[in-house]
Amino acid sequence: MQKRTLVAGLAGALLGLLPQAHADSARPAALAADIRWTAYGVPHIRATDEGGLGFGVGYAYARDNACLLADEIVTARGERSRYFGAEGESSAQVGNLASDVFFTWLNRPESVEAFRKAQSAEVTQLLEGYAAGFNRFLREASTDTTSCLGQPWLKPIDSSDLVRLTRRLLVEGGVGQFAQAVVAAAPPGAASAALTGAEGFRLAEQRRERFRLERGSNAIAVGAERSASGHALLLANPHFPWQGAMRFYQLHLSIPGKLDVMGAALPGLPMVNIGFNRHLAWTHTVDTSSHFTLYRLELDPQNPLHYRLDGRWQPLEKRVVKVRVRGADGQLQTVEHNVYESVYGPVLVWPGKLDWSAGEAYALRDANLDNTRVLQQWYSINQARDVADLRHRVESLQGIPWVNTLAADEHGDVLYLNQSVVPNLTPGQLQACAIPALVAEGLPALQGNLGRCGWSRDPGAAQPGIQPATQLPALVRRDFVQNSNDSAWMTNPAAPLEGFSPLASRQDQPLGLRARFALQALQGKGAIDEPLLQRLVTGNHVYAADLVLPDLLQLCRQAQEAALSSACGSLAKWDRSANLDAGPGFVYFQRFMSHFDALEGAWKVPFDPVRPLQTPSGIALDKPQVAKQVREALLAATKEVHELGLDQRQRWGEVQVSSTAKPPIPIPGGDGHLGIYNAMQSVPHGDHLEVVSGSSYIQLVSFTAEGPQAKGLLAFSQASEPRSPHHADQTRLFSRQAWSPLPFTEAQIDADPTLRVVRLAQ
Repeated sequence: MQKRTLVAGLAGALLGLLPQAHADSARPAALAADIRWTAYGVPHIRATDEGGLGFGVGYAYARDNACLLADEIVTARGERSRYFGAEGESSAQVGNLASDVFFTWLNRPESVEAFRKAQSAEVTQLLEGYAAGFNRFLREASTDTTSCLGQPWLKPIDSSDLVRLTRRLLVEGGVGQFAQAVVAAAPPGAASAALTGAEGFRLAEQRRERFRLERGSNAIAVGAERSASGHALLLANPHFPWQGAMRFYQLHLSIPGKLDVMGAALPGLPMVNIGFNRHLAWTHTVDTSSHFTLYRLELDPQNPLHYRLDGRWQPLEKRVVKVRVRGADGQLQTVEHNVYESVYGPVLVWPGKLDWSAGEAYALRDANLDNTRVLQQWYSINQARDVADLRHRVESLQGIPWVNTLAADEHGDVLYLNQSVVPNLTPGQLQACAIPALVAEGLPALQGNLGRCGWSRDPGAAQPGIQPATQLPALVRRDFVQNSNDSAWMTNPAAPLEGFSPLASRQDQPLGLRARFALQALQGKGAIDEPLLQRLVTGNHVYAADLVLPDLLQLCRQAQEAALSSACGSLAKWDRSANLDAGPGFVYFQRFMSHFDALEGAWKVPFDPVRPLQTPSGIALDKPQVAKQVREALLAATKEVHELGLDQRQRWGEVQVSSTAKPPIPIPGGDGHLGIYNAMQSVPHGDHLEVVSGSSYIQLVSFTAEGPQAKGLLAFSQASEPRSPHHADQTRLFSRQAWSPLPFTEAQIDADPTLRVVRLAQ
């Protein structure tokens, strides 16, 4: 207890030692911060200015994840082949050489410098401080703290490296999904896919689908009218990758008198992306809006490097990208590759879908390539005082790249914003210019030979060619708003959001099952409290089973065949959950649904836009063809479960694990497509399924007369470093479905028995 008191006293004393503007006893340090670590290694970073704050963030992050960040910076610099050779791949499963070509093109010096110069003084100081803090830790690092110490790619960084990382994140909703296609683009007769290959395109197709799955999220904001306490609540449950450039990190940032915000940030970002302050809490969900458009280029039959625009032939720009590649003998050589650009953006090749032929090619325009406001946007959100203020800050800057925003404040108001960077095309343009075949495949494709099909400029927009905030969905309520990666339409069924551009939000479309599950709990007039919101996640209920399982078991009873006995017996005993103790029925059900979803006309009650919360549902077993296909789907699922060896496991907790710790940690939850709110993505790995993405940073914030009260966790823990005590501590907590208090006030921080304080200055 005496030691505990001394540490608490030291925290207060050290704050007084931070440099003051008029101190005359000594020259103040250029950068200074104090870092107070509480339970699970969460840093509370306090400084008197943005430079010091960034300094503390960079240092704290490097202590836990220096190798992760350095590896991702190598990717963003386009230097993977230089250090690891051309044959490996990045954390995004892109081959090193293709990745290097893409990021060398994306992060050209002039593009990085233009982004850097567009930042406010505050953001510039945050970035420069972050780099200095990271570098400070490198000077202190040991092999006990930093597993990659001594590797040539672990080296000091600068603010431009953080800009490169930011630009990488920006294009995740656009051209970043087409990295292989940009690299593969070459005129007819050239080796168009030399750096990508058929397997690369197959993985890229899977990755585009996983963008929707891995970067999903749930969010609920409950207003004063429905909250049991009369105060607002916010549940944040983003689903993000457990490794790599999108792995969240918990932190608390404070500049006395200016900033006091807690939450989680992505690697390399010196501000909170999802979190809360004294006045409001906010979160994000990946939206359904389009952030890019494709353009079909009409090519000159005599020269495939020229395209027609408004009756004139325009030359494609050939940009030569140079990449340094380490060979098997350790020697470096320079590889040159051409990237072709039109007035819209880079040319793509996706074999069989977006081909470069003698007559046509395709180019992509990404709205976020011109979004230099994203960092200023999040730092502004960090300082918002209520939902009205937050809305004004978002609608004024328009810097959100590809997510919805939901928020709740101390006054009991809740907010939904579908305010991201969306191309501005009028209904007339969409009708006249769209390419129906590609639009039907979910690709917003337009005719590129007519200038009138280009993005329209609106003087009210923050960026030329994007939709102004006044044309995008927004909703303020006192009951609730929610989103689980659906369009804005059913944010609150009492106030449907309709009539927007299909590039921003579509209506009359089937809801995802996670949204239907949540709305089932939120509908009506009953009070909503914290335990109810927490149970939505920790209950691990499989909502799809409510819609399908009764009919599936009926088919089992009718079939009575030996080949289905194992699956049918397991399904009959299953409790419709993805909890750790769920029986093997869940494994069979997951595999069955992967086949069922591909069937045409299999629903007993098809989707009805008048009843979006209840439809579709049931299996149309009265149709002989459907019954036959469903039986075949269950047989296929049985075969797959047996081949994976998963039919020998008795509990879901023996199947799905995180093996980053020893022994492996069982992980609850499952495929969000099945309506499991605690959405987890896992892939076959040896004799189990390894978690790769899903629930990440979770926060449940309530506002009381005493201020915000928060609990939650970081499902994959703070540190990617295997020797860190915080490498898997929260993962074990997550396995038990326990959420920890998030200490925010000075009293809560000082009361933490694990409190440890470090003061940094240089």
